[in-house]
Amino acid sequence: MTDLAEAAGITVRTLRFYRERGLIPPPRREGRIAWYDERHLARLRTIAALLDRGHTLNGIADLTAAFESGRDVGEVLELGTPTEEEPVRLTPEELADHFAGEVTPENLAAALDLGYLATDGEDIVHVSRRLLDVSAALVREGVPLAAVLEAGGRVREHAEALAELFTELLGTYAAEGDLQRLRPLAKSVVEAELSLALDRRLQP
Repeated sequence: MTDLAEAAGITVRTLRFYRERGLIPPPRREGRIAWYDERHLARLRTIAALLDRGHTLNGIADLTAAFESGRDVGEVLELGTPTEEEPVRLTPEELADHFAGEVTPENLAAALDLGYLATDGEDIVHVSRRLLDVSAALVREGVPLAAVLEAGGRVREHAEALAELFTELLGTYAAEGDLQRLRPLAKSVVEAELSLALDRRLQP
């Protein structure tokens, strides 16, 4: 325990406090000997980084609970890696930096429920770099992350309906095996219609 505390730059008393609060996982035990490893050191460094970013210990405990209740990356990507979207691996502190002040347990739980985020050990995986970048840009423009996630859920419903429409259409009229090749055409129709709809909405 002393070696772990020294490596993390904290006191043994602080380490015991973190363990009692459930902020770090319990050590592996062999008889009366407790073994800590790199996973515990990584968690302690994450706690320090989040404290530096203004999170409280209570908030970090809630975030930890949300992470541990979330699905792992294998469950989220159970159908395979996205064909066009690039997953992004993040540490908890890197996620906090993307959404300064907005990474709350509630927002984290919503992102996990949507499947935007998944866990992989001590790391977090966002399923789409584009969605990550756009979400962060909207937050920087003053849109609360909670509102961004709520809108994402509503867009998901419409996107699923559109995907069903086009797969049925192409499945009916296209040759077998052409669905992937014709995928860009379906995306172009949706993008053009959305652009026209925005024109109608934004015209003075």
